[in-house]
Amino acid sequence: MAAPTVSAAQAIGEYLQSPDDLVKVGAFRKKLEKEKASIDARLKTGVKEQLEATRLGLSKLLSTRENVQSIRDEMASIERECEDMSIKVSTFDQISRVSMVHRNFESTEEMVNNLLEMATRLDHLEHMLASDSRHIVGPAPNLLIIHYHLNQLERFRNHTMHEAKKASASSQQTLARWFERLNKFIERFDDYIVELAKNILPLVRAGHSDVVVRLVKIAEVEGKEDEKALVMRFVKKAAKLDAALKFKSLHANARVLKHYRSKIQKAIIESIQEKMEEAYKRDEDNPVAFLEGATWIYQDILRIEKDVVACFPADYDIFSHFIREYHKSLNNVVAKMAANKIEATTMLALYEWLKEYRNNMKELNIPSELLEPPLLDGKEQGLIEDYLLLIIQKLDEWTNNLMKTEISEFTKREEPPEIDSDGMYGTQGAVILFQMVNQQVDLAIESGQGAILARVVSEINRVMRGIQEQWAKTVDTELKKQIEKPEEVAGGLVEYCIALANDQVKSADYAEALLARLEQLVSEKYRATINERLNDAIDGYLDVAKKCMQAMIDIIFNDLKPATKSLFQQPWYDGIMHQIVETMRDYMADYQSYLNSALLELLIEDLLDAFLLTYLNSLANSPKLRMPAAAERVREDINEVYNFFNTLAPSQELGARFGVLEAILSMLEASKDMVFLSFWAFAKEHGPNIAFVEGLIRSRSDIDRSGAGEIMESVRRKVKDENLSDPPEPTIMKKVTVQNVFTRFLRQ
Repeated sequence: MAAPTVSAAQAIGEYLQSPDDLVKVGAFRKKLEKEKASIDARLKTGVKEQLEATRLGLSKLLSTRENVQSIRDEMASIERECEDMSIKVSTFDQISRVSMVHRNFESTEEMVNNLLEMATRLDHLEHMLASDSRHIVGPAPNLLIIHYHLNQLERFRNHTMHEAKKASASSQQTLARWFERLNKFIERFDDYIVELAKNILPLVRAGHSDVVVRLVKIAEVEGKEDEKALVMRFVKKAAKLDAALKFKSLHANARVLKHYRSKIQKAIIESIQEKMEEAYKRDEDNPVAFLEGATWIYQDILRIEKDVVACFPADYDIFSHFIREYHKSLNNVVAKMAANKIEATTMLALYEWLKEYRNNMKELNIPSELLEPPLLDGKEQGLIEDYLLLIIQKLDEWTNNLMKTEISEFTKREEPPEIDSDGMYGTQGAVILFQMVNQQVDLAIESGQGAILARVVSEINRVMRGIQEQWAKTVDTELKKQIEKPEEVAGGLVEYCIALANDQVKSADYAEALLARLEQLVSEKYRATINERLNDAIDGYLDVAKKCMQAMIDIIFNDLKPATKSLFQQPWYDGIMHQIVETMRDYMADYQSYLNSALLELLIEDLLDAFLLTYLNSLANSPKLRMPAAAERVREDINEVYNFFNTLAPSQELGARFGVLEAILSMLEASKDMVFLSFWAFAKEHGPNIAFVEGLIRSRSDIDRSGAGEIMESVRRKVKDENLSDPPEPTIMKKVTVQNVFTRFLRQ
């Protein structure tokens, strides 16, 4: 940063800051004059020295210019003398012609001798090449000898064919025929060089690293010769004619470029590609075997790094060349494998192998830039998507075929359902489905990835839910046909509902076992998903089983419709409950024989609830009850039904469930003055149910309208005073439907 500029006034101001400082003005002036004189003297000395240096430099520059001109004149003189030697030597033309004749004579003699000896030399060389070629991974003792003599013969051919350019066409053709054998031998030797390059790794493994070194040495020698030929061609093309004529070898060395280095590199590429393709074709029908046997790739890499690299000059960067080509060839094979229709196991094996390949290459310290592009372009996750898609397709295909068969058997019902080893009705659907499911789950487990397993379980849940929806719709449809047009449907719906319900419980058990097996295999992250999906499937199976049981109950009560319609009507007083109980007994005999025991317990409970609800609905909407006959009939009904259900599932809960009928019977039997107490016992357990109670009281023939009104007024007052409400857990009374007064009037 530049220092701030200080003006003269500011400088003086620093010294004259008070009136007393005026006394110092004289001394300050003398001081400044002395400093000025010193500065002027230094400036004059500096200027003088600079002028002297400039003068000396100009003098040297002029001297150099004179020297350059003198050299230029001398060089021009030398050039003139070189251009025309005849000026200096009077007999130069004669000397030049004699020299040329001598050279031509020697050249011709040498050419003739070489042509005569060429056949013998080629015989010897062909014998050595044949001997070395028999064992392509052998010691090749004659390699350098063959190359040396072949190089000489090739130089001779090039020189001879160049000199023959001025000869006649027939002479040129004759010479070409002489060299045909040599040309073919050169081609065979080139092929041999390429074969050696393809077998660099086998040569090293066989202990013949020296052969690789000799091969590289030959490539280096030929490479330098190629460079010379290219330079000469460039000079001939770019230089003036007179300058080009000075390069005698430019014409003599009409060389065919060998490009051995690039041929060796190309041969290495081809050998790697052939080896990779050969390995793949051996196991083309079993890609997993190819992947499992691909350890030879890592063995080759280790051998290359240890033994092959030392045989090549550093500028070849041979290790990188090998690695790139191994990776590219492997990428082609893997891409081909992935493009084919492969099994799910193969997809997972390939996905795992790709991860292992990356890790192994990292452990081998292979730079990532040598592994470009990544195998499958780094999109191996697409294998997982393909795998999941394949699972989805297979599951959908299998389940569609399975459900077509199962639903066809269910709807046609041409044969009775199968009976399993436990003597229960059932089908093979659950077993077949879970065999398929477990196959896919086992494949997902082999991947070792919780994410894949969770995705597979989600798809399995989707398939199971689809099956459950189909069964639910099928049961509804068949039940509707059975109820609306029983004469048009096949028999055996009850038996098939039993079989389907058993099958659904079995499926739920299988799903629960699958859940127990999978939960311990995954982390918490995926355990929640798997748990949710399989529990959802289990709930779905139980829902279908429940629908089957409801269908069985609906079938029972559809048959009981004529009898249940007569409840609390005139025929009821004659006793129709026996008919209802016997019908239920007949159905339950089949249910008990062929239905899963756990389902049977639930079915009995649901059947009891269905009966109670039917009975209570009929009672709630009954016409006038003839008392006391109606109360006596209700008591007989309760005893008969209780005894029937007690034979099915005797339990302490059975009495409690019949308690609602006992409480209602108490209200029917109680006198006008005691009805309130019976109601209160009923209401504390089931809630007020004012509409039901009022209908019951008003239907009693032994209580007139005013009496019924008084009873209901006291009931309502007590409910209000005690703030009585429905119980926290609804009872069966919550489901009872009470018709309005007008409808009840029409029924009377």
